[in-house]
Amino acid sequence: MSFITLDGLTQLSPDGRVLFENLTLAFGREKTGLIGRNGVGKTTLLRLILGETEPTAGAVTVSGRLAALRQQAAPSPGTRLADLLGVAGPLARLTRLEAGQGNDGDLEAADWGLPTRIDAALAEVGLAGFALDRPADSLSGGQATRAALAALLIAGPDLLLMDEPTNNLDAEGRAAVAALLERWRGGALVVSHDRALLRRMDRIVELTSLGAEVFGGNYDLYAARRAEAEAAAARGLDRAEQAIARVGRDIQATKERKARSDAAGRRKRAKGDAPKMLLDAKAEGAENTGARQSRLAERQRAEAERDLAEAQARIERVRRLAFDLPPSGLPEGRTVLAFDDVSFAWPNGTRVLSGVSFRLTGPERLAVVGRNGAGKTTLIRLAVGDLAPTAGEIRRGVPAALLDQRAALLNDDETLLANFRRLNPAADDNAAHAALARFVFRNVTALKPAGTLSGGERLRAALACALMAARPPQLIILDEPTNHLDLESIAAVEAALAAYDGALLVVSHDRDFLAAIGVTRALELGGASART
Repeated sequence: MSFITLDGLTQLSPDGRVLFENLTLAFGREKTGLIGRNGVGKTTLLRLILGETEPTAGAVTVSGRLAALRQQAAPSPGTRLADLLGVAGPLARLTRLEAGQGNDGDLEAADWGLPTRIDAALAEVGLAGFALDRPADSLSGGQATRAALAALLIAGPDLLLMDEPTNNLDAEGRAAVAALLERWRGGALVVSHDRALLRRMDRIVELTSLGAEVFGGNYDLYAARRAEAEAAAARGLDRAEQAIARVGRDIQATKERKARSDAAGRRKRAKGDAPKMLLDAKAEGAENTGARQSRLAERQRAEAERDLAEAQARIERVRRLAFDLPPSGLPEGRTVLAFDDVSFAWPNGTRVLSGVSFRLTGPERLAVVGRNGAGKTTLIRLAVGDLAPTAGEIRRGVPAALLDQRAALLNDDETLLANFRRLNPAADDNAAHAALARFVFRNVTALKPAGTLSGGERLRAALACALMAARPPQLIILDEPTNHLDLESIAAVEAALAAYDGALLVVSHDRDFLAAIGVTRALELGGASART
């Protein structure tokens, strides 16, 4: 049974760009992972399904009950747990009826089984015993996520819609989302770049500028089949390009033979040693043969061009993101960063870190992990000198560059070129253009305002500005770098960082990312302590 049917769906962006065209898909009781490049229209598709926007063409048919888990935003002042669960109104109705103050509308709409479902849902997500009037802003990030999951359980929809559900979540929050999906017996449509979550899917739908392609199985099966399909398409394109080149060479060779034959005929006519009638007959025969060969050549060219167009249509014609980081020249034995019994507390006395000790030597890679609120961002700010420790000593042995998930070093109102010149004042326009080009910002793309960039483009631009300095940093500090990247951008960043010869200090909950960039150990923060 299909809970959602998309029939010939077409949608344009506000600037008139085609996001997707003539899309026909169905979603039922299976768990579907929806992937694709940033900007291809994944979130727009969810909004169309929820009826929050109208399609340019085509139709969306919903035959089941839907519920959406959206990316978490800070709760409004006065918001309670009951509001997060979406039950404040229905519970107030039951309270009025129990007090004898309800009306006929209350009686008709009353859901007497709601309190039981609330208790069961809170217990299932690990919030048993939490008071419904508890202020929402008193919940941790992981608890707020669990509350949102409980709201889905209470609603009991046929199909869940999730838009990047694990973004900004710690390991605890990610585990809660994964556990819900593991137990869920209805359908789910999940927009995500979290490979661990996508491995729990029954199928993957990839949205591209060419449409949607369905892959049965989870992310790992998708990745293998996608690689095979891309390799086959590339081979087909190569064969088609070779064929059209061969046809071109054959046509040119035929023209050259005819030109030599015509020249020989003209020379023979000029000598006058053959009857004119015979020469005229030969000329006419040559002309007819040339016409036949020309028509045959044009047919061959048309066939080769058609084959080439078909091969090109099988490959999405976009530049594959790839870039290399410049060498840092970091010596093997150099002390990069050292924390010796470091503690930090805010002026109000709130202690964040206590007795943190670790050392980075040479091109080591260290992950900083822990629940939200454990002090990971504070540790990074201590590492770069934005904060001073309350106790202990921090030694910084090499130049470092900090790149947070929003690449805050970039000024949104400036072009990439202007940002680069501001951050690297010794570079002229030519040097700035050359540096940006190494990171696939060529020609006019270097003149785009930073505020118009996607998450992947923004991180790439920040890397260019930080790493192409006259003295490249020998330590890169990254704070949740994959949160706003699509899968292709993540792969490109992974490849670049894996080949980087400097040191890395990385805050991330993405285990696939940490493994891909060669992280060798982790510093786990918990409460006010840390261990490696």
